[in-house]
Amino acid sequence: MNGALLLIGSAIILAIAYFLYGGLLSKVLGIDSQRKTPAHVLRDDIDYVPTHPAVLFGHHFASIAGAGPIVGPILAGYFGWGSVILWVLVGGIFIGAMHDMVSLYLSVRHKGQSIATVIETVLGKPGRLLFLLFCWSTLILVCAEFVRQVAATFIPHPEVASSSLLFIGLALIFGCVVYRLKLNLIAATAIFVPIMFYFVHLGEVIPLDLTKLFNLDKSQAQTAWTLILLGYCFLASTLPVWLLLQPRDYLNSYLLYAMIFLGFIGVFVAMPHISMEPFTSLTPKSAAGHELPLFPILFITVACGACSGFHSLVASGTTAKQIDNERHIQPVAYGGMLLESILAVLALIAVGTMTCGELTEAIKGGQTPVALFSRGLAGFCTKLGLPEKSAFTFMCLSVSAFLLTSVDTATRLARFTWQELFSMIPQKAENRKTGIVVKLLGNMYVATGLVIGLVALLLLGNPEAAKNLWTIFASANQLLAGLTLFTASLWLYKNHMAYWVTLMPMLFMLAVSSTGLYMLSTGAWKSGNTTLGTVTAILLVLAAILVVLAIIRFTQARKER
Repeated sequence: MNGALLLIGSAIILAIAYFLYGGLLSKVLGIDSQRKTPAHVLRDDIDYVPTHPAVLFGHHFASIAGAGPIVGPILAGYFGWGSVILWVLVGGIFIGAMHDMVSLYLSVRHKGQSIATVIETVLGKPGRLLFLLFCWSTLILVCAEFVRQVAATFIPHPEVASSSLLFIGLALIFGCVVYRLKLNLIAATAIFVPIMFYFVHLGEVIPLDLTKLFNLDKSQAQTAWTLILLGYCFLASTLPVWLLLQPRDYLNSYLLYAMIFLGFIGVFVAMPHISMEPFTSLTPKSAAGHELPLFPILFITVACGACSGFHSLVASGTTAKQIDNERHIQPVAYGGMLLESILAVLALIAVGTMTCGELTEAIKGGQTPVALFSRGLAGFCTKLGLPEKSAFTFMCLSVSAFLLTSVDTATRLARFTWQELFSMIPQKAENRKTGIVVKLLGNMYVATGLVIGLVALLLLGNPEAAKNLWTIFASANQLLAGLTLFTASLWLYKNHMAYWVTLMPMLFMLAVSSTGLYMLSTGAWKSGNTTLGTVTAILLVLAAILVVLAIIRFTQARKER
């Protein structure tokens, strides 16, 4: 199989799906371009800000992408490229992109609030409370895992650290220039994007290597970067969205587009031969040497490349508060997920020159999926005349940008979720002390501080256990997608709309994620990993209660019809 043919074929299928199935979803949902969005109705210029669709797409795509569409498909490579590609395309079109679009639509129709608010309309306050607890727990895992990966990248690649910090400063200036000095977006883009790309080179000139600057070992450097990144997350969660989060994501999106563009061109020039087998076995051996069943492990491992519950939190957390017009829902949400699926295909092609056995051995030997991806694309880019080292550095920087944008968005979403939990507590005038405590715990800075503190505890309290966070995150992430689709199905059914678009995908995602979490939980208890076993058990119990509540309400709704 030729890698270029695989890439162009996948791109054509996804493009057709955007217009056909994406267009169908817009009609089914009743997208109304004349309806005022929450960004206009509740505008506060902090969280609710009407945003140009190009800027919002950049924020949304950079936030949802993370490392999932790169790490997941590569880790799942031992199943064969055919198995992975088939799930990326089918899952991305009919489940992942639909999930993202419906999530954004429901939030926009509920004043830009989270999916938990929608849950309350169909499951009542107990359902909303349980879902918020599940979301908050999942977001803590997202923050912890992505901070760990960014810190781990900064140590061997200090030039990436320098460029990343320079980008943050540039974003602050961009936000002030565009939103306060009112510089035209096109003009600002023309000025700031070239500066951002220059910072890529500047990072190589002044690499921020903590091990050399402060005579630290790798473990101490990891701790230092973790604390620095957590400090950044605190600022990103509490500063106005127009000042840091939105402009940083917008500028970084050009870096990500450039990575995808170079990858595309590199693949077509290099015309790599896919040596990886299309299919290996129903129970192949992973890099750890364990035989794992295709169902559910393939679907959980690919994760964000096909479907991600985290996307619903981004869509209903920050994106819904910035949608300028409902007609932007399809390009931002459905289009954003399809672009992520393209990235997943590109990631698989980057390692496809190896056989499944060679890929497994490389991972077993300590090579990370990010390094394998960057090295693979850098090899293709040498055919364009680019130096391999510079191309490798650029690819690593781009992946770090994916991670960092997901981290700051996840922190802000965790803050939103915590504040929403406390907004449910009634504050009676006669109970002044309780009201003060509730108000304090729901404060923006206190809520963010609690999130940062728990993430620090997970990462620094037991660094060895932290290495298992990806497995828990991936499973919880898929379960969150299933629960979100369950909510959407009930809401659509209750409002006499075409709930069939979410019903079958919901059943599949619940089956995949619950089976995966059960396998993970039982395996953790058997191996003596009580922390992993406890966390997965709690997530399963919360999900089970929500499903039971949903079934009861669905039965009641049918009787009322």
